[in-house]
Amino acid sequence: MLIRKLHVQGLRRLVDVEMRPGPGFNLVTGDNGSGKTSLLEAMHLMAHGRSFRGRIRDGLVRSGEPALQVFLEWEQPGQPGRRAGLRHSGSAWEARLDGCQVSQLGELCEALAVITFEPGSHALVDGSSEGRRRYLDWGLFHVERSDAGGDFFSLWRRHARAHKQRNALLRQGRADAQLDAWEHELAQAGEAITLQREAYVARLQPHVDALIAEILPAAGGLSLSLQPGWRRQELGLADALLLARERDIAQGHTTVGPHRADLRLEFRDLPGRDGLSRGQTKLAALVLLLAQASQLAAHAGHWPVLQLDDLASELDRHHQQRVLQVLAGSGAQVFVTGTDPVPALAALDIPCERFHVEHGVVGRLA
Repeated sequence: MLIRKLHVQGLRRLVDVEMRPGPGFNLVTGDNGSGKTSLLEAMHLMAHGRSFRGRIRDGLVRSGEPALQVFLEWEQPGQPGRRAGLRHSGSAWEARLDGCQVSQLGELCEALAVITFEPGSHALVDGSSEGRRRYLDWGLFHVERSDAGGDFFSLWRRHARAHKQRNALLRQGRADAQLDAWEHELAQAGEAITLQREAYVARLQPHVDALIAEILPAAGGLSLSLQPGWRRQELGLADALLLARERDIAQGHTTVGPHRADLRLEFRDLPGRDGLSRGQTKLAALVLLLAQASQLAAHAGHWPVLQLDDLASELDRHHQQRVLQVLAGSGAQVFVTGTDPVPALAALDIPCERFHVEHGVVGRLA
């Protein structure tokens, strides 16, 4: 997947910026606060429906502007060129994909594949389960587009709607036929989602095995498993919902199901995720992200776009070189940011396009 054009307006310090990146490595330098990370945010926003730096309404829209706007053009093997645009005011959004109106941001997530490693990525390992669920589901948006049980995006929407309706009935204290009907829908979609998540975790494992040996060999190995969100070995989701109904009515929300699932990480030669050093946590998160990229490449036949924000401050030079060597052989389009040129790029003699950001303006360097 290659991004050919990026146009951003009204995002943080970026007033009106256009960038035409190269197909391989793209190095973006600039002082802290210059706007270089905002370029990555724009591409991440289009591919994930959210910023990696917090909620959209919390400062992502440039002060004094009514909304931010992002426009992208990209290519991928075997398909005609694609384009997408997103306008977001912080409270409302509208988007278009290949000239057609988009009704769900998930449609953008499904169309555009961008994976970002940034200073907050450690939360994928040591943060809440929500981030790990989002990690699994974003991958499934791309690899489960048709399945006997339904494509993942359709299942995800069915589950979200049933979950919302059940919660509304719980808050009303209703235990009637309508609640039975929504529990049936929730159980059907939830069981199918869980099966797809389990299969996806199994497909991720060999990619994790290869990368953990390259990037974090001290771990000795990293095993992944899915915690489904209820006692699945003992009972189905329909029974779990029924057993939890009285408690859920008292609490006013659904306490069991795929919305409480988690990705379990077990390191063979290191303590649990809470006992890792900060550096080990960052490397483990990077392994998970690159494994997802590698698995997507194996499935789709091409790599997603990769973004490495502030790489020199996140990884020491030795690990920078290991990561860049892996990526250099992938053929992926890669964006790397830093306050200065990244030494590991020069040491490995990796050709790249160079850009510089200053006061929210992007320029290409010779």
